[in-house]
Amino acid sequence: MNFFDELKTSLEEAVDIKNGTKVSPRVTRFKIADVKAIRKHLNVSQSEMAKALGTSVDTIKSWESKRRNPTGLAAKVLAAIQANPAFYRELAEH
Repeated sequence: MNFFDELKTSLEEAVDIKNGTKVSPRVTRFKIADVKAIRKHLNVSQSEMAKALGTSVDTIKSWESKRRNPTGLAAKVLAAIQANPAFYRELAEH
């Protein structure tokens, strides 16, 4: 099975799960990160963090004020940064 076939299969499965015709085999939940605390610990500005994460300063602000919570990949990346702050430096360099 090539990459595109795998992607198609995954998307079809996601649609089935959303429509309720299939149950997700597993659900991974991440503790909601304290973005402000992470940023302060890293000693970086909101702008620097936004650039490293590929998001906007407004998004960082909304996470910090708890108006919105990071979800999906953002939640996973923030959990990785919280567990290993050096990971942030790697992201910021690229």
